[in-house]
Amino acid sequence: MLTLTRKWTHPAVTGMLMIFLAAPLAAQQSGRALSLREAVSLAVQNSGELAVARARYDVSERAEGMSRSAFLPNLYTGSGAAYTNGFPLGAPTVFNVNYVQTLFNRPARGEVRASQQESEMRKAGLDTARDAVILRTASAYLELVKVRHALELMGRERASATKVLEVTRERVAVGVELPMEITRAQLTAARIEQRIAQLEGRDEALQSELRSLTGLPYGQRIEVAQEEVPAGPEDSIGQLVETALANHPELREAESQRRAQEERLKGEKGGYLPTLDVVGQYGILTRFNNYDDFYNRFERHNLVLGVQVRFPIFSSRTSAAVGLAQSRLTAAEAELRNKRSAVEAVVRRQAHRSKEVEASREVARLELQLAQENVRVLQEQFEVGSASLRDLERARLEEMDKWRLFLDTDFARQQARLELLKATGQLAKVFR
Repeated sequence: MLTLTRKWTHPAVTGMLMIFLAAPLAAQQSGRALSLREAVSLAVQNSGELAVARARYDVSERAEGMSRSAFLPNLYTGSGAAYTNGFPLGAPTVFNVNYVQTLFNRPARGEVRASQQESEMRKAGLDTARDAVILRTASAYLELVKVRHALELMGRERASATKVLEVTRERVAVGVELPMEITRAQLTAARIEQRIAQLEGRDEALQSELRSLTGLPYGQRIEVAQEEVPAGPEDSIGQLVETALANHPELREAESQRRAQEERLKGEKGGYLPTLDVVGQYGILTRFNNYDDFYNRFERHNLVLGVQVRFPIFSSRTSAAVGLAQSRLTAAEAELRNKRSAVEAVVRRQAHRSKEVEASREVARLELQLAQENVRVLQEQFEVGSASLRDLERARLEEMDKWRLFLDTDFARQQARLELLKATGQLAKVFR
């Protein structure tokens, strides 16, 4: 149910509001309504966008393992045969085993650390995709709730418009109204029918979107329940900005990208240092390749084990790689700064918008309360014969208009809360 503020103190109006908000969903209780949290959970499980983001994250983890493999033991074995005529020029061995492991290589180590940061970046990207799915699902769900309420309102408005049209025709027939009033009443009824058709189309579109997001079977009607999005902590705008800078997934993604380029730059600068590898080789030779004709002593079993050190004297590749890494780091830092500014601007804008729609909802609530009071007064006057049925039905039509405005502003309030939670990086925590 919608939360009522303490300013709404009239018992009759409060009771009417609570009963009315429950009425549009009463017919749906034959089947259990899908809760907002359940809809979000299903969307997170079944979203195709999240599946792609998870696959990219898995790829980044595999790439990290690939870059780290150079620093782990690598053992190979094989065999070969070749015809030799004359001096044996490196004839293949019948059986060989080769071992290699890098111990010190700054560019390769920098690539490993950069891959780790890129894996973190993909993880943050996964969180960004998750928040987008949650926002779409929650927005569609809440709008569907609003549309269902609006359809209930339009059904009541249709009945009132029909009564107004009937009374107007009677008054025209006895000469107390101009014929144009019939046309005016017909226009009002036609606009109501148009609005009902639009709402029914929107209802179907929102159900299709929710089925696509949650994986629910097509053709099955989605039952929803009135729910309230948590407002979150009542922090100042400055505190909200700090929370966003610490938790926003897009900022974490940009920060990981910056650190990745920083690690690459450190690694490439280390390309001027020597590299150290552990190497080993074991091979079995045969007399087939005439080794005993050219060497004083032939040994079938041969073993080499040691370290290999390479000192760079002049490397054009290293200078170019350092320059490229520096340029990439500069670009990543600029992107991070821009992202920080954009996130801060969004948080401030969403915080102000949230306050504005809260105020708009309060105005709409008071206007609705006033319209309901007007209907109550006219109802009492009609019962004693001092007000006409047409005046009463027109007041009810006005009440329905105020109801629609209230529902629209209440949905805008909930939407603003969702946007602010997303901007501060708190959206996923709300739906855990």
